[in-house]
Amino acid sequence: MVGADNRARSLADRRRGDNAPIPPPIGDNRAPSAPTPAMAYFHDIDPYAVQFPPFSLFGHAFGSFGVHWYGLMYLGGFLGGWWLGKRRLRAGRLGAVTQEQFSDLMFYAMLGVILGGRIGYMLFYNFPQLLAEPLSLLRVWEGGMSFHGGLLGVLVGGLYWARRNGVVFFDAVDFVAPLVPIGLGLGRLGNFIGGELWGKRTGGDWGVVFPRALEALGKAPDELRAMFLAGQLHGEARHPTQLYEFTLEGVVLFSVLWMYSRKPRPRYAVSGLFALLYGCFRFAVEFVREPDVQLGYLAFGWVTMGQILSLPLIVTGVALLLLSQRQPRPA
Repeated sequence: MVGADNRARSLADRRRGDNAPIPPPIGDNRAPSAPTPAMAYFHDIDPYAVQFPPFSLFGHAFGSFGVHWYGLMYLGGFLGGWWLGKRRLRAGRLGAVTQEQFSDLMFYAMLGVILGGRIGYMLFYNFPQLLAEPLSLLRVWEGGMSFHGGLLGVLVGGLYWARRNGVVFFDAVDFVAPLVPIGLGLGRLGNFIGGELWGKRTGGDWGVVFPRALEALGKAPDELRAMFLAGQLHGEARHPTQLYEFTLEGVVLFSVLWMYSRKPRPRYAVSGLFALLYGCFRFAVEFVREPDVQLGYLAFGWVTMGQILSLPLIVTGVALLLLSQRQPRPA
């Protein structure tokens, strides 16, 4: 699931007063600066895993289309969660639930990710557009998914499933929680491949230059690459926050939760640990992540929507961990 919020950011920091000079364009007669150091990387990864040329079928002409890496990452997250979920089921982490009931649970979780992620993005990050154009909710090809919305969608789906099958709701949440970081990590990797959700400028000679963050220059990707190689984009290197989140929310969070949940734990414990760690990781990365251009900073010149939405998770995580201490220890 992923996440949050996968609309590409624009030059929001310039709008907020970051007056870092833009290097002269190609053809400028001034002497170029020194070549770009090896610590900087120009992002030119093709966001399409497969592209198909235009074709005709039964007399109808169809344009070219492609399969995005981001979509494949979603699919990989679902399949990986399903496979590991079956392992947890065989280990007895969800009582006497059958394979059919487990399949239903995963279906509702996937549905919650997709519906909740899209609705959450429009409510949390693009509410004015939703009011002005309600049908924009359906334009998923324009991008825009929210982790926090997806999480709420999973909880709603899990609650419906638990009531139908006579399972304690938090037993289902504890079961699903270690599976979530797989989709989170792959989703952030998809964000990086797509060159979206970038971070702030590093202020140094290291980082990643994202062409989509330089759209205001009006340059083609080849021109931007030439400027990069000529050392004219030193100040445009940014934090690859997608990779930071892939590491923290994907690799680290999965490793901790999977190891912790290998043994039976008191009710609420696994859910609480997930909420606490994810909330802390996301809150921290937001300090170097570019806020959505349509929102900017919400308070004090540094508070973002991602941080505001993560605070309840941190509080909930602490509360659930404390509550788990009052639960009987599993045999």
